[in-house]
Amino acid sequence: MVRQRMTGKQRREQLINVGREVFAERGFEATSVEEIAARAGVSKPVVYEHFGGKEGLYAVVVDREMLRLEALITGSLSTGRSRERIERVVLALFSYVEEHTDGFQILVRDLTPGAERSYSTMLNDAVGQVAHILAHAFTRSGLNPDYAVLYGQALVGMVSTTAQWWLDVREPPKEEVAAHIVNLCWNGLAGMEAAPTLRAAGVPENPTAPGDTVVG
Repeated sequence: MVRQRMTGKQRREQLINVGREVFAERGFEATSVEEIAARAGVSKPVVYEHFGGKEGLYAVVVDREMLRLEALITGSLSTGRSRERIERVVLALFSYVEEHTDGFQILVRDLTPGAERSYSTMLNDAVGQVAHILAHAFTRSGLNPDYAVLYGQALVGMVSTTAQWWLDVREPPKEEVAAHIVNLCWNGLAGMEAAPTLRAAGVPENPTAPGDTVVG
């Protein structure tokens, strides 16, 4: 039986999928064009023809994964009440880790050669969106909205770090992990002090900012 020859578009997609697998397994530096070509069942010149080399293929793989994850995060934060949006974005990240494990491994492990955007810059964008949500919540609760970015950074960092841990252990189930994260985030925010201080021995207290109050 004669094998049907792939079109140029089909071959490009195959190489992207193979490249994603190999980059996730070995990392950018340890991956070679020879290995990608061998796994795809093509010669090295085919890879160069489509992507110009390993760097070009890697950039395409990262860009696709960034767009996929960005769409999930942005969609999760676009509408709904504050807690609902936090729940959706946490679960969205863990769903991405579960369904696109290779992509997540690539995003969190390597820097993209010559790329202007990375997983870190995408997280910074998420911090901005979360901070916007928190600023409104802070204002309604009588808290200083100027600190929303700080708390947004802390929350996004916690979610991202936990997702990297869960990538390896895969338990408890993602829904349960997400529920615990939201529990810590939301109930921690609900009991926040307006002017927190460190209470360890020998640590001087910060002066209370004008207008700061403790929200019960």
